[in-house]
Amino acid sequence: MNKKKEIRLTLLSHGSGWACKIGPGDLSQVLENLKIPNHNSVLIGFDGADDAAAVRLDDGKVLIQTVDFFTPVVDDPYEFGQIAASNALSDIYAMGGEPLFALNIVGFPIKDLSKEILQNVLQGGADKATEAGIPIVGGHSVDDKEPKYGLVVTGQVEEEKMWKNSGAKAGNSIVLTKKLGTGIIATAIKKGLASSEAIKEASDSMKLLNAEAAKVLKKFSPTAVTDVTGFGLIGHLKEICQSSNVSAAINFSELDFLTFTKELAYSGVMPGGTIRNLDYLKKFVEFDDSLQEVDRLLTADAQTSGGLLITLPHDQATEYVSKLKHYAKIIGKIIPEQNKMISVK
Repeated sequence: MNKKKEIRLTLLSHGSGWACKIGPGDLSQVLENLKIPNHNSVLIGFDGADDAAAVRLDDGKVLIQTVDFFTPVVDDPYEFGQIAASNALSDIYAMGGEPLFALNIVGFPIKDLSKEILQNVLQGGADKATEAGIPIVGGHSVDDKEPKYGLVVTGQVEEEKMWKNSGAKAGNSIVLTKKLGTGIIATAIKKGLASSEAIKEASDSMKLLNAEAAKVLKKFSPTAVTDVTGFGLIGHLKEICQSSNVSAAINFSELDFLTFTKELAYSGVMPGGTIRNLDYLKKFVEFDDSLQEVDRLLTADAQTSGGLLITLPHDQATEYVSKLKHYAKIIGKIIPEQNKMISVK
């Protein structure tokens, strides 16, 4: 009896998930001289580094829209679909919005792989959208050598209640709502070095919607909010600091990583996207001399479907962490603007 050949999706692309993202240095060079006309209705567009575009509607509501897609981070098609959908939805939650509907974006080698694989990817995305309470109403697909999947998500928010990645104030605490390390685990999966336990822990983290973290946060007064994805923790924290004219102090010992992350990192497993991140970001960051190069890379690890990164008054931060049912932790504080945007000790 012939066994059905196992298809490993992570081997069909040159990188995994957000580690395939164009690096922040290259991207900034592309965008810096782009000529985009201004429109009065646009609240957040190319000139900002927020998680989604924001356009003011006539009724006082704000329409927010984001697009995210990437190559497989896991080999299971259904879980890949779930992770990609959760990642795309996160941008809406990070701005305090409510998602309304979504569209699929698909790249797939339709002549080389079974249509059942694509069906399972799409079903994973659809089920995660259902969990978020929204429909997927269509999409677009192309025949592509590398599988890719994601969503365009449209949401809404009241303008005065919209969260931005600017506004952090000295004295605020910094909260992170998911553990770090998905980039390193995804690379280990691609290399065949990840245990089943490591795969499950990372997949469960990436599939988790940031909906609950955002819902609980609405009871507080955050000063800045974003989510941690392809530019890593220090990359997205740098955007908050730059937009807010402040600096940040992070305690490396307070950073929690998925169980097998450090072991894999110290054995040499490191995404190319993470290396590119640190290469660009090190000029903005002062690392303590006690931190090895691997430790520094860990702070820049390119995350897929990471947690919310939040700044808010310390007493609120403490209460928020205690009220959130899943993982959340205070990892540092906002300080007055220094020569370096971020210090990691």
